[in-house]
Amino acid sequence: MNFDIADLKAFVAVAELASFRRAAELLHISQPALSRRVEKLEQALSLKLLERTTRKVELNAMGRVFLPRAQHVLAELEASLIGMTELNERLHGLVTIACIPSVVDTVVASAIHQIKKQFPRIRLRILDQPAADILLTVARSEVDFGIGYLGASEPDLDFEELASESFVLACRKDHPLATRSSISWSELAHQDCVTQAQGSGNRLLIDQALSNTVTQPHWVCEVQHVPSLLSLVRRGVGVGAVPQHAISGTDLCGIPLVEPQVLRSIGLISRRGKALSAMAQEFQRALRLVHIQQLN
Repeated sequence: MNFDIADLKAFVAVAELASFRRAAELLHISQPALSRRVEKLEQALSLKLLERTTRKVELNAMGRVFLPRAQHVLAELEASLIGMTELNERLHGLVTIACIPSVVDTVVASAIHQIKKQFPRIRLRILDQPAADILLTVARSEVDFGIGYLGASEPDLDFEELASESFVLACRKDHPLATRSSISWSELAHQDCVTQAQGSGNRLLIDQALSNTVTQPHWVCEVQHVPSLLSLVRRGVGVGAVPQHAISGTDLCGIPLVEPQVLRSIGLISRRGKALSAMAQEFQRALRLVHIQQLN
């Protein structure tokens, strides 16, 4: 049949608005051009669809039968085009996230391996930042979402917990404490300790947890990030308190710290009300799957 989608849209517009003038305004074409499109469709179908008078236009019997079919065709076409757009986003999308450095080697790396199997052409930009910076980056919409922890309730951010982890003492395997099943925080007063600098998220959690204790750890060296802390521990500078995830896959011992047990909740941080791209949603699913696999 010799007609196209534009002809179908012209007929549907006239039928729904019962006016050639309003239909022409809706489609941003002239009334003569609109009339030609409707006539072209009628000729292709060998059917009269509209009854025209000088005062009004209305559907005839065949037009009333054909209208819902034409509407269905247009709706299906629109849905298919939207589906192709979403598919293109999934296949070619760029996802930018901000995350705390301690989860890059474990959770994030595993999720990247998972999603690359499904979407090999995905592009990822990872910003490894301190926890406080992640909150600002997400709030400013500079990234799709973040992976970190909330020190307090943030009114403009949503937090979905992935895991809760405790702090452990990182030390070399030849260190005198390496054989212990647990260590109290007060015992660190007698050890050379490497810590993260004040202002970092981990240091803030530790200082808050130990604020009511008399005996404090003996800090001899401060660094900005957990990987640097672990490097110094590995070199024998001292021992250091780190989140449990950070010690995974290293050649260091991780001994539970108690009295008190200090916990942090790791999760997905997103700006409230912000819609994620299809590809960003897929990456979040991969992160949740990695979390479930690690629990098992």
